[in-house]
Amino acid sequence: MLRALKAGGMKTAILTNGSPEMVNGAVENAGIMDLLDETFSVDMVKVYKPHPDVYQMVPDMFDVDATRVCFMYSNAWDAAAAANFGFRVVWINRYSQPPEKIPGTHEHMLPTLEGLPALLGL
Repeated sequence: MLRALKAGGMKTAILTNGSPEMVNGAVENAGIMDLLDETFSVDMVKVYKPHPDVYQMVPDMFDVDATRVCFMYSNAWDAAAAANFGFRVVWINRYSQPPEKIPGTHEHMLPTLEGLPALLGL
């Protein structure tokens, strides 16, 4: 999936509540470092998701409006919080969960990442 996104000219990143050591270890173990433009850890802003400062790191780093960010996540609460922040959200609803009753609505829902390139026009 990351290869398809990169081939389509998309910037890719991970935004996590995990520590830099945790995310870097996972990225290295998965062998995807060359497919990511950035990794964002809450350690950079000292608060956890769903605090808006966490999501703000992405538009700040990539110098884009939040509405130009496509955020994909499998946790309903994180998808809703990112949508409430202003990201365009694709909820990867692997387990057919009901939406959370919190502010923010995803634009699209997919059962897996498989349909993402077509959804993004790649």
